[in-house]
Amino acid sequence: MILCCGEALIDMIPTPTVSGSDGFVPHSGGAVFNTAIALGRLGVQTGMLTGLSTDMFGTQLEQALQASHVDTSLTVKSDRHTTLAFVKLTDGHATYSFFDENSAGRMLAPGDLPTLPDSITTLYFGGISLACEPGADTYAHLAQKGAKDRLVMLDPNIRPGFIEDIDRYRHRLNGMLGVADIVKVSDEDLDWIQPGPGDLTDKAKQLLDAGPSVVIVTKGAKGATAFTATGLTASAPGQRTTVVDTVGAGDTFNAGVLAKLAQLNLLTKPAIRNISADQLQSALTLGTRIAAVTVSRAGANPPWAGELEA
Repeated sequence: MILCCGEALIDMIPTPTVSGSDGFVPHSGGAVFNTAIALGRLGVQTGMLTGLSTDMFGTQLEQALQASHVDTSLTVKSDRHTTLAFVKLTDGHATYSFFDENSAGRMLAPGDLPTLPDSITTLYFGGISLACEPGADTYAHLAQKGAKDRLVMLDPNIRPGFIEDIDRYRHRLNGMLGVADIVKVSDEDLDWIQPGPGDLTDKAKQLLDAGPSVVIVTKGAKGATAFTATGLTASAPGQRTTVVDTVGAGDTFNAGVLAKLAQLNLLTKPAIRNISADQLQSALTLGTRIAAVTVSRAGANPPWAGELEA
């Protein structure tokens, strides 16, 4: 099983009401939540570990996970509130107001973590849950502990606006990069992590020096390129589609990569270290394929396996 560890929250999306003014409609979301949903829909055995509220929104999130065949037995329940993200759209550009203080997700502590069953082979981390303390430190603790005998994939998905202490964030992120087997970054993420001169290839190779076996760099419509510690490179072009919005594109891409690696029995530390260029390209191709479906429709609405077969 792949266990997705990180945020599940409610996006409050402005929607016209019958009176003409905008109201807010609650949509289930969060970067790690989106990846879990996408994996479940692709038929991959998937679970979610997050702090989940017992309030009405927590129930909505749990039901959404279960509807996409994601195991919620490892979620940590509390009576704290659910994180809410109110969205303001201006000329198609979204800005957010977050209500996250003392939330069920943010306040997750190491002592809350469940014992992980042996069926979990892979841990996936990412999103704003890596920036919002104290929960961020809990996920870093879990990554350090879990990396001893499980494959770890990390997508920092850096949002500078959520980082209150850059030095603390970099220290935590560097620790997680050191135990990750697969790191996926956007080209913007890579420039933030590795500031200064150097092209994408140089910076990706610098990131490999931190310890990962594979570094994947996504470039929006230009597709993705991966580099391995053994010196291999593979690429997949972006797939042509009509873009409705890009919400959840990177999260869905990650699910496609993990789904293909699972299908190829490569989600172990020894296997990922010895991945071939063809196998890597195959994983990137599925990632770009399902990301293209997601951006072709409104919201983070990843495809089901049956849609890819049509």
